[in-house]
Amino acid sequence: MPTGGRARVGVDGRGGAGKTVFADELAAVLAAAGRAVLRASVDGFHRPRADRYWRGRDSAVGYWLDAYDYDGMAGALLDPFGRGEPVRTAVHDVRTDAALDLPPVPVGRDDVLIVDGVFVHRDELAPYWDFSLYLHVDLVVSLVRMSVRDGLPIETTRRYTDAHRLYLDACDPLGGPASWSTTPISVPLG
Repeated sequence: MPTGGRARVGVDGRGGAGKTVFADELAAVLAAAGRAVLRASVDGFHRPRADRYWRGRDSAVGYWLDAYDYDGMAGALLDPFGRGEPVRTAVHDVRTDAALDLPPVPVGRDDVLIVDGVFVHRDELAPYWDFSLYLHVDLVVSLVRMSVRDGLPIETTRRYTDAHRLYLDACDPLGGPASWSTTPISVPLG
């Protein structure tokens, strides 16, 4: 990571890959090295429940296309960060299905923004990352971790695993389109 200038880092991977843990640990390392770090998650930019599930609660296509508000994320977080303007690190609480009105967070000229979440290399988001990582875990590891984390039977995770398959087919986060400004790093885990 360069020693100066703002940088946006995307931490990607399937559900249960350890994205949030990795991003938090990366933030701690950078902070210990003297960099100011802002943390955010794609999860802070969920769409309202009615929009997320309009294709059905079990629809993988619905999760892939409707779960997140990428325009809202760009407008509240990614674009203003790039300009050095205050950002909103989340706009929606998925658990309560309520809009959040968090105070804007100021951005310094050398801050690092680390954003974790699924689908970080979608066409809408890929151009934003100065650095990106894809945490790869085997499907079985992912299923077990999601089941334990979310307290759900493994069978109920199919929506997410099938959506991730759609994502891999559409975006290839490990190979990526030639238009990407960065090369994702695959970090095998589990």
